[in-house]
Amino acid sequence: MLRLHPYRYHRPRELAGALELLKVHAGNVMPIAGGTDLMPNMKHRLFTPGHLVSLKGVEGLYGIEERDGEIWIGACESLTSVASAPLVKRYYPSLAFAASTIANPMIRNQGTIGGNLCLDTRCTYYNQTHFWRQALGFCLKRDGDVCHVVKGGTRCVAAHSADTPPVLITLGASADLASTEGTRTIGVEEFFTADGVWNTARKPHEVVTRVRLPKPPAGLRTSYQKLRERKSVDFPILSVALAVAMADTDTVASISLVVSGLGAKPRTIGQLDDIAAGRQLDAGIIEAVAEQAYRQCHPLANIIVDSDWRRAMVRVYVRRAFRDIQSKSEAAA
Repeated sequence: MLRLHPYRYHRPRELAGALELLKVHAGNVMPIAGGTDLMPNMKHRLFTPGHLVSLKGVEGLYGIEERDGEIWIGACESLTSVASAPLVKRYYPSLAFAASTIANPMIRNQGTIGGNLCLDTRCTYYNQTHFWRQALGFCLKRDGDVCHVVKGGTRCVAAHSADTPPVLITLGASADLASTEGTRTIGVEEFFTADGVWNTARKPHEVVTRVRLPKPPAGLRTSYQKLRERKSVDFPILSVALAVAMADTDTVASISLVVSGLGAKPRTIGQLDDIAAGRQLDAGIIEAVAEQAYRQCHPLANIIVDSDWRRAMVRVYVRRAFRDIQSKSEAAA
């Protein structure tokens, strides 16, 4: 049985109190919301904070509402709430679907949108017990100085495995962060870095308070596709988020495509508007976009699934995303 180490659990009722606790215990404290990823990692001794600051009782971190031309989602809203919220389903069906595919109902009931945004990266050589990792000599991400994925590598390449961030990027979402030093807003795309040890721009003493999404333009078509070893519970080994803005019924205005599950941050596929903008969305455009994604994506051996096969699946899942938006468009016609 894997046991938790001793720690002190704090339950503040106000955000200011939570932020003060994170400041006072800096270096030996972590915030916790749903805890669906943090608690298993603590049992594996990947994190051993002496203090946990619960955000679940902070009222200001809840709510899904329309404000100032945006949809605001409180960071402590459960994944179940995000998946079922009428505003999210109406304006951002791909986000609702992505949230609904995470793990299982019990995890979605407990896990939060803020937690999913801040989800730790994963790797074959990292997400193991302390005994297992010690036998291997540890790794660059925790307790060691060697990357077992990239021999001689100096930067951790553990995989980003969260479902909602790729979709949030395609929707132009931003995140609000707070600390005792003040508040700031950062685009979800800029929120992530390429360092798998700490792959977000969030500082240890900061808390994500909400996610903000702009109202989608008329005619925006979106899809989320997820490859995993089993159709439930498992983390994605590849995910594809797609948003296509249409100038009219048949003509593409712009395309946003984000592929994740491969490296330490979601990858936004570049130069797609050069391929598709101002043209009809036909089989040729779809194939050109799929090929562009394939060229730009290079999975690493950070997950126990063949890297070449995962790369080959990039084309397949990009095509599936386009087929999905086309079938939805036909159904709505």
